[in-house]
Amino acid sequence: MLEILKQFESKYGTLKKKGLRIEGLSMIDPKRKKHVIMVSKPFMFDNRQLPKSYEGIEIKAKIEGVLPKEFAINKEAVKKDYVWAPNKFEKYVDRCSEDIRKQFNNPNMTRQEMLDALAFGSFEDHKKKSLQLLKEGKIPPFKMN
Repeated sequence: MLEILKQFESKYGTLKKKGLRIEGLSMIDPKRKKHVIMVSKPFMFDNRQLPKSYEGIEIKAKIEGVLPKEFAINKEAVKKDYVWAPNKFEKYVDRCSEDIRKQFNNPNMTRQEMLDALAFGSFEDHKKKSLQLLKEGKIPPFKMN
């Protein structure tokens, strides 16, 4: 297991320059002995560069630092607002597209590429998953636009 972590670090270690921190292995389910590779990253990170899993071990990422105003949640509204609602990504990209292009050093980046980069690798997948979680009652309602 540690060998897999070392391989992951050598393959994705270059992303540290972009703010990725590889925190190590963590057991998230002791009964099934399920491990994950824990990483942290800034909000402004191109998630398309990071796999969802590596050698069969899921990658669990958390975001460090301040979130843009579109993602801010009032403490009293925590259970009434979904921080990662798809429309929040769209509003942020529409407001800050030039800053995003500069941050990712890609002056030709399209809106869809920005959404994919910020919304965990695939904006459409994130949108579908969010709608499914909403239907199941696992997240609070959110506006689509």
